[in-house]
Amino acid sequence: MNKRFPRLKRALVATALALPLTSSSFAQNISATLPWTGTWSTAPMIVGGGGFNNQTIRQIVHTSIGGTAAGVQFSNQYGSEPLVIGDVRVALRADGKRTVPGSDRAVTFNGQPFVTIPPGKTEMSDPIAIAVPAMSDIVVSAYLPQQTPSETTGHAEGLQDVYVAPGDVSADTEFAGGVVNALGAQSYYFLTDVVVQNASATGAVVAFGASITDGIDSPPNTNGRWPNLLAARLQQAGMTVGVLNQGIAGNDFFTNDAGDAGLTRFQRDVLDKYNVKWVIISDDAVNNLIGGSPPTAARLNSAFAQLTQSAHAAGVKAICSTLTPFEGVSPWTADIEATRQAVNAFVATPDSGCDAVLDQAAALGDPANPPVMLGAYDSGDHLHPNQAGLQAIANSVNLNWLK
Repeated sequence: MNKRFPRLKRALVATALALPLTSSSFAQNISATLPWTGTWSTAPMIVGGGGFNNQTIRQIVHTSIGGTAAGVQFSNQYGSEPLVIGDVRVALRADGKRTVPGSDRAVTFNGQPFVTIPPGKTEMSDPIAIAVPAMSDIVVSAYLPQQTPSETTGHAEGLQDVYVAPGDVSADTEFAGGVVNALGAQSYYFLTDVVVQNASATGAVVAFGASITDGIDSPPNTNGRWPNLLAARLQQAGMTVGVLNQGIAGNDFFTNDAGDAGLTRFQRDVLDKYNVKWVIISDDAVNNLIGGSPPTAARLNSAFAQLTQSAHAAGVKAICSTLTPFEGVSPWTADIEATRQAVNAFVATPDSGCDAVLDQAAALGDPANPPVMLGAYDSGDHLHPNQAGLQAIANSVNLNWLK
C-alpha cells in the first residue's frame, strides 16, 4: 500500500521550525511526492514490564534500507488508557545506549513535540529531516511523563536491549542514568514502524509469521533474524527493498493468544504497511500443527488461500513458505506429519494463489530424513533453527521474486 503522511505540508513547516539553524537545510530533503517505504517494523502485541513513569525509553532499530527522511510510528493498540508521549528524538547510534553527536533530531506530531494516543489507536510522526543509512542502527528515544500500565502495547522477544532512564533525557547523547530495561526481557514498547523516503526504493517485503520469523534462538543484539539476513542479501545485490519483520513467537492462523490470530492481523501487519509490494507467508501454520488440536490440511490450505486473495486484492504479491520439519517435538505424530506434507504440496498448486514458494522445508530438512530438521540447523529443540538455519532460510529466497 502506497500510504502518504497526513498533514504533510504543515509537517514540513513544523519540521523546518523544529530543527536548529545549523540543520535547517535538512528539511529540503523531505519530498511532498516521493513515496514512503518501511525500513523496519515489529508486530504489536500485549507485553509486560511496561510500567514507565517520568522515564525515557531508548530503543534500537536496525534499518533495512536507508533514506533521506524518516517517520516513526507509535501504537497504543492494546492500551487501557491514553498513551502520553512528551518528547521523541531520533538519532544515529554510536554504541550501546549512546548516540552520534550532532545526529539527534526532534520529532513532532501534527507540529507539536508531544502526542496523546487514545487506546486502540496508532500515530505516525510528522516527517523527520534525517539521513538514515541502510543496514544500520538508529535510536528512537521517547519520554513518558505519566504512568503507563505494566501490560501494554509492544513486542516481546525483541532480541534487542532497550534502555530506560529517569526523567526526560531523550536528547542526551550519553543517555545519563540509562540502564538496560531488565523487566521487559528485550521487549519493544509502543514503537512499531520506521519509514523512509528513498527515490531508489522499489517497495517493501513483509515477513509474516511466528517464532522462526521472529528470530527465536538468534543471539540477542546481533540482528540475525532471517529477515535481517535477507535484507543484507538485497543490499549486497544492489536492490533497494525494505524488509519488515512481522513475526510473533507463538502466533498461529486462528488463535488470539500470542498476538492477534494471523488471519485477523494480516491487514494491519502486512497490507497497511507503507509501500508494501510483497509478503512472505511463513511459519504461523507450524504452531497450528503443534498447538494441541491440529486443524485439517483443508482448513490450513483455506487459510493460505484467504491470505493470498487478500494480498492480491491489495496489489501485493504473495510468496508462500512450506512448513518446516519438526519430528522430535513432543506433539509430532505421523498424522500431523501427513498434514504438514499436504499443506506443503498445496502451496505449490494454482489453487493456493501463491505467486512463488519459499521452500523452507527443503532448506532446513535432513535430505536423508525430510520430516527431521537437519542437525546442523537444529537449535536443539527440533523446532527452531539455529543461526546457520536462519541463514539457510534467507539464502533460499529467490531475489528475482522481489523485482
